[in-house]
Amino acid sequence: MNLAAATNENLAHISNVLIYSSMAVYTLAFLAHIAEWVFGSRSKVGRTAAALTADGGAGAKAAPAVTVRSGGSTTVLDKPKVVTRSAAGTRDVPDGPGAAGGTEKGDLYGRVAVSLTVLAFLVEAGGVIARALSVQRAPWGNMYEFSITFSTVVVGVYLAILAAKKNVRWAGLPLVTTVLLDLGIATTWLYTDSDQLVPALDSYWLWIHVSTAIFCGAVFYLGAVGTALYLFRDGYEAKLARGGKPGAFASSVLERLPSAASLDKFSYRVNAAVFPLWTFTIIAGAIWAGDAWGRYWGWDPKEVWSFITWVAYACYLHARATAGWKGRKAAYLALFAFGCWLWNYYGVNIFLSGKHSYAGV
Repeated sequence: MNLAAATNENLAHISNVLIYSSMAVYTLAFLAHIAEWVFGSRSKVGRTAAALTADGGAGAKAAPAVTVRSGGSTTVLDKPKVVTRSAAGTRDVPDGPGAAGGTEKGDLYGRVAVSLTVLAFLVEAGGVIARALSVQRAPWGNMYEFSITFSTVVVGVYLAILAAKKNVRWAGLPLVTTVLLDLGIATTWLYTDSDQLVPALDSYWLWIHVSTAIFCGAVFYLGAVGTALYLFRDGYEAKLARGGKPGAFASSVLERLPSAASLDKFSYRVNAAVFPLWTFTIIAGAIWAGDAWGRYWGWDPKEVWSFITWVAYACYLHARATAGWKGRKAAYLALFAFGCWLWNYYGVNIFLSGKHSYAGV
């Protein structure tokens, strides 16, 4: 069979054009998110949060309602919503008003950023579909294809949560930043010409195993973003509670984030929700290995690190439910678990050799 003849070069070229075009639109979304944070001023809601935190929660329930303009997929609040930091302490702290800071101008830039992110997502998804059509197979047969599909799914999950009217626009800036980084690495170092699969990959399990791995990674990523921001916000709240005075930059940014409790709860919920699917991913991979290589488990580096990632997230979920390991300790463990997933994504394929190296980079 002539593999070169089986590849539609026109569709492969269209895919490349669409991927580069999506990067241009993501760059505009990045700039709009920067403007959202810059022009969103410190608001009464944010100052109320700081005051309540410094007071250790005293009088939190008596905090006055503050009306903030809202609408559409906005991150601002109609009034300070007091939550309890059940995972990390006892302070009652309201969520911040979001990246826009409750201002009309900041919120406008935020809406523009989300709109551009939607457009970039559609363009990138078109690039992934064109790549699949160019070879009539799943578009994740090598690391380049995995990367462009992964970033598309990450943005899709984020937009789905936004569409469900959840307050996650605070994740927009780190999201588009890392998507641009992922696509930059994919198009420069990981690019592979559109081609057919090697025999070991030519299986219906490619659709099942790899697609679930991509989706799990996307959700784990959003959990990691929430965890990292939780650590910053928790430190900010703790400093205020001790009577300290954070710098102007920290105050203007961190006070606009959701409370540490909200970020911690978000991260835990998304990680816990997708963990069973990651378990299925490993099982599906073992079944595929049995069909392809005649053994279900061979301690291949990819298999080993998939299992290490599973163990790390299992330890995090257990620690998160254990009194002695809540809060920052559990958060560090969650970031370590995602680091294991990243190493399995990049490091194992690039630096280690094994049966999973056949796909190339």
